[in-house]
Amino acid sequence: MDEVLKFLTDNKVFYLATVNGDNPALRPFGFVMKYDNKLCFCTGNTKDVYKQLKANPKCQISATSPEGKWLRLNGKVVFNTTKESQEAALNIMPMLKNIYKVGDGIFEIFYIDEAEATFYDMMTVSKKIKF
Repeated sequence: MDEVLKFLTDNKVFYLATVNGDNPALRPFGFVMKYDNKLCFCTGNTKDVYKQLKANPKCQISATSPEGKWLRLNGKVVFNTTKESQEAALNIMPMLKNIYKVGDGIFEIFYIDEAEATFYDMMTVSKKIKF
């Protein structure tokens, strides 16, 4: 998990894909943290991404490095919003305070369960990690 966290934080913007009815939906994300030994992300419960993940928790995250390596992370989303997880997120990325507040009824924390990460380079699969 730590290698996945490092890749995502080193490459700043990554993309989260959800299922939207019969279609995929993809959007950029930029926040990730390790919390309670889980790889956690955040969103607002007023957003389509939240509604899509509640309807179908399967997701995929993809990120690419400037060197041409990339990561694909598959799993199921589990929402785990607590005051403590919200505080941890705001401490890690203070700019989120411009959007969310602890206990605001909108700010949601989730992690990827049954996660399988695959690292690639331009020619081959280089490594698979399950957590």
